[in-house]
Amino acid sequence: MYIEAVPNRSSPPAILLRESYREDGKVKKRTLANLTNWPRDKIEGLRRVLRDETLVSADDALECVRSLPHGHVVAVLGSLKKLELDRLIASKRSAERDRVLALIVQRILAPGSKLSTARALAPETATSTLGEVLGISGCTEDDLYAAMDWLAQRQQALESKLAARHLQEGSLILYDITSTWFEGRMCPLARIGHSRDGKKGTLQIVIGILATKEGIPVAAEVFEGNTGDPSTVPSQVEKVRKRFGLDRIVLVGDRGMLTDARIRDDLRPREGISWISSLRSPAIRRLVEQGAIDRSLFDETDLAEVRSPDFPGERLVVCRNPLLEDERARKRDALLAATERELEKIAAATRRARRPLRGEAEIGLRVGKVINRYKVAKHFRIEISETSFTYERNEDHIEQERALDGIYVVRSDVPKQEASAEELVEAYKGLSRLERAFRCMKTIDLKVRPIFHYNEQRVRTHVFLCMLAYYVEWHMRRDLAPLLFDDHEREQARAARQSVVAKAQRSDAALRKASRKLTDQEESVSSFQDVLRQLGTIVRNRVRAKGQTDAGEFELTSTPTALQARALALLGVSLRL
Repeated sequence: MYIEAVPNRSSPPAILLRESYREDGKVKKRTLANLTNWPRDKIEGLRRVLRDETLVSADDALECVRSLPHGHVVAVLGSLKKLELDRLIASKRSAERDRVLALIVQRILAPGSKLSTARALAPETATSTLGEVLGISGCTEDDLYAAMDWLAQRQQALESKLAARHLQEGSLILYDITSTWFEGRMCPLARIGHSRDGKKGTLQIVIGILATKEGIPVAAEVFEGNTGDPSTVPSQVEKVRKRFGLDRIVLVGDRGMLTDARIRDDLRPREGISWISSLRSPAIRRLVEQGAIDRSLFDETDLAEVRSPDFPGERLVVCRNPLLEDERARKRDALLAATERELEKIAAATRRARRPLRGEAEIGLRVGKVINRYKVAKHFRIEISETSFTYERNEDHIEQERALDGIYVVRSDVPKQEASAEELVEAYKGLSRLERAFRCMKTIDLKVRPIFHYNEQRVRTHVFLCMLAYYVEWHMRRDLAPLLFDDHEREQARAARQSVVAKAQRSDAALRKASRKLTDQEESVSSFQDVLRQLGTIVRNRVRAKGQTDAGEFELTSTPTALQARALALLGVSLRL
C-alpha cells in the first residue's frame, strides 16, 4: 500500500490510498480509500507508517510525572490483609480504619512521628504509594491522632479477637515486661524508674506483652515507669480470665516477675492458673546447702527433677549448661580483674608521698564508685580508715558462687501428666522469643522509643500500634524465612537437638545460608529490612503523553526482578492489592 497524489486540473490533487498487485503478468493498482479530506499531518503520519518509519521516540512522546516506591507497600499491606487484621480492627472499611492501617504499615516501612507519617502520605511529599493505595493521601497529622483515639476505643475488643484466634483453654502464655524512656514531663505514666535501656535519670514507662508460646503478641499494656515487675501480674491474669474468657492457662514468666509472694497471693488461689518460672540464686544456694542439688546429678544428664520442703507442691527442674558455666566464670573473672585495677589506683593514692588521698569519707566515696560500676562488691573484703585503704578477694564467697555456675532451676506447678521436665524447661526458655520481640519493637525495626506523646491514652495506643506492627512483621518474617538469615528449618533443628538444656543449634540449611550468603536455590540472603528495601525498588510510575493534561495519565508499575518476585510469592501477595 502507498499514498498517491493524483493531479485534478485546476482543483487540489486527490490523495488516494492505493494498493498495487500483479495480474496476468501485469502490474496494476486499485484505490482503497480517498484521503483528500484528511489533514496534511495525518496524511504524512500514515505515509510514514506505510514506509515503516519511526513516528516518534518514547522520550519525545511520553513523560514520567511521578515515581513512587510501591513493592514494599504491597508486601506489608498485603500481608496485613492476608492476616485479616483489617477486618479484626473493624468489619467495615472507614477513613479511620484506613488511617490506622497506614500507621501500622508505616511503622514497619519507616517508623517516625505522626507528623512525618502524615507527610509521607501527602501527595506532594509522599515517600511511597501507601497513601494512594489506601485512599488517604489528604490526611493530616490531626487526622492520624484522631485515628489513634478511634483505635484506643477498640483495643480491648481487638486483643480479645487476637486471643480467640491464637489461644485456647490450657494454652501456654508468655508474659514479660520492658521499659523505655520518655521525652517530656507531662504524661502521668512517665516516672523515674529502672531503665532497661541504660538511660539513667530519665522518665520511663513500663510495657507488658502477652504472647503465645511461639512469640505471637496478642495484648499489650502500659504501666507507670516506677511499676515493679511482680505488681503487673494480677492485672494480666484478670485480663486472661475475664476478657479472654480462658479458665485454664499456663503463665510463663521470669523469676523477677513470678516471685514467691506473687505465686502465693495471686496464682495459687486461682483455680485453673498454672505457672512456670525459675528460682533466684539465694534459693538455689539453699537447695545446694540442703543437699537437694549435687553436682553428681549431672554426671550422665544435664537436667534432673528434685523436690524440696521449701517449695511444697512444686516441681523443681535443675539444669546445668556447661557453656553458661564457662561464660559466667569468664565474666566474673573479668569483672574482678577490672575492679582490682581500679581499687589498686585508690590504694596507691593513699600511699603516695605527695598529696595522698585522706579521709574515710573521701576514700569511701571513690571506692563506692568503683564497686557500684562493676557490681562485684560482695566478692571483696574492704577496709577503709582515715589514712589507708586495703582490699582482698573473698575467696570463700567466690567459690560458693562458682559452685552455682551454669546451674539454673525451673519451678512449676504443672503436673507431670501434663508436661515433662524437658517441656517445662523448653517453655521457660520460650521467654527468649518475647525478648526478641522487645528488641525488634525498641531498636531494630519498629522503634517504639523515644516516646514524644504526652496524652496518656495516646501513649498506650502508640505502644499498641507498635505491637500490631510486630504482629504483622512476625508473620512476614516466618513467610520470608527462606530468603532471610533466619533459620527456616528451626523445627527440624529443635527436633534433632539432643538436650533441651543445650544451646540451640541452627539447622544445616541456616548454616549454609550464613556461610554462602546464598540460599540452596542460589538466591541472595538478606535481612528483613534489606528485603523491604529491595521490594521498595518496585515503583509505580505515573506516565502521560507530552503536552497532555492529567486526563491522559496512566500508571505503569516496574517489573519485579526474580528475587522480588520470589519474596512476593513467599508472602502470598500480588502487586495488585
